[in-house]
Amino acid sequence: MQNTELQPLVKVTQHNIALLFCDYLKTLQIRTQVEKEADGFVIYCQQDKFDFVQQEFEQFIQQPEQAKYQQAAWQNGDVTDVSSSFPTLASSFKKQFFSHAGVVTLAVFVICWLVFLGSNLGWGNAIFQHLHFYSQLSVDAILQAPHRLLGPAFFHFSWLHIVFNTMWWWQLGGSIEQVNGKFSLFSVLIVSALVSNLGQFMVDGPNFGGLSGVVYALVGYVWWMGWLMPEKGLSLSKPIIGFMLFWLLLGYTSLMPINVANTAHLLGLVSGCALAFLQVLKTKKHSH
Repeated sequence: MQNTELQPLVKVTQHNIALLFCDYLKTLQIRTQVEKEADGFVIYCQQDKFDFVQQEFEQFIQQPEQAKYQQAAWQNGDVTDVSSSFPTLASSFKKQFFSHAGVVTLAVFVICWLVFLGSNLGWGNAIFQHLHFYSQLSVDAILQAPHRLLGPAFFHFSWLHIVFNTMWWWQLGGSIEQVNGKFSLFSVLIVSALVSNLGQFMVDGPNFGGLSGVVYALVGYVWWMGWLMPEKGLSLSKPIIGFMLFWLLLGYTSLMPINVANTAHLLGLVSGCALAFLQVLKTKKHSH
């Protein structure tokens, strides 16, 4: 080793296991690398982080298939299969899809697609009338149809719209549910859908739809969790954060050829960041 700041941590026989753990360490801002040796692969890490990394490796090697490690591989542009078998592409995709999607993640994903497919099979107007936000917001309207507070989040207007939203919902929502549990994801969903729907209605009226406000809440939540509590393993790379913020700002210009629910996006992002901040405060309070 030429770099004296790194020291050997452990030797493993499988290259993909070594790469998977190194991808995870990178999300924690820990310098690391893998070197090939005659009988295996040696993982190196920062000297000043050695004890912490050693504890992380002990947890990792017990359950390398955990979502936070796969999430790290995804952020680094890798898809690391910890299995020694080579399943077909279809079965591999199916396995990865369901292993990453918890109950809440899967339920929302399915609802969005059922609503979209139903709308494209001729029931679009009926479904939209059932789900769209109130024409006039009142206590009576809410009591008569409380589901319409959240309903617009599940209605999408185009293939691009639903593919983009459900892809990010599955990726980020699945990671949150795996790492922080069903209640955390459900809380982000409910709070961000309420806040973004109400805000969008106040600014532009009731004719809007889509999971975009919730998706931006997931971005904000994962972003701030990675910043405030990186040991959780939830994080987003800077290029992805930059892209999502650029897309948010672009919506406020006249360059977009479609109407964009800018208020829903912005309020979703803010609510996600706030929920992550509160989650960190609660966790640290209980740990003391």
